[in-house]
Amino acid sequence: MMPAPSGEMPRMFELKPCDPVTFRQQTRRSTLIVAVVFLALAMLLSSLAVMLFGEPGGDNLRFNVGGVFAGVLITLALVRGPFWTQPWMAAAVYGWQLKRSLMSITNVMHKVTERVQTNDPIAIKVLRFYHLGLTQMHALDANSSAQAQLVGEIEAHESRMQALGIDTEQNRLDPSWIEVLKSG
Repeated sequence: MMPAPSGEMPRMFELKPCDPVTFRQQTRRSTLIVAVVFLALAMLLSSLAVMLFGEPGGDNLRFNVGGVFAGVLITLALVRGPFWTQPWMAAAVYGWQLKRSLMSITNVMHKVTERVQTNDPIAIKVLRFYHLGLTQMHALDANSSAQAQLVGEIEAHESRMQALGIDTEQNRLDPSWIEVLKSG
């Protein structure tokens, strides 16, 4: 699933259950595939540029650098194009989307925390999604120390939601919630 083009409302993101060990294996595999594609393209394009435009025994550094740069651009186009929907990229794409969703909340966190204090239901739901998403990201990245620092805050917020009668299962981030928080 490609991110929404500029000007369009981003799609709703939903947390999915993931086994951290499997997730890391899959992301390492996709990273290795992309790295091999990049290396092959960079070497091929550099060699081709030197062969076509270079001088025997001359300084061909600019053609080598140009080939590597073209390799970077083509690799990026492949990742964001045809590779994006491949099953072997699913874990990496999910991780990227999770981090983007969390970053969209981080960008308005000052408004989220302000509005949570006034019992705004949208802000409360956004903060709960943030806590659930951050918990998952820490598990996927094997970052238990960062997670341990949040436990008290997460439990206090969950208790607040229960007291207000708001569902604590906030596994979806509706992009319109972020827009509401930005505008208010």
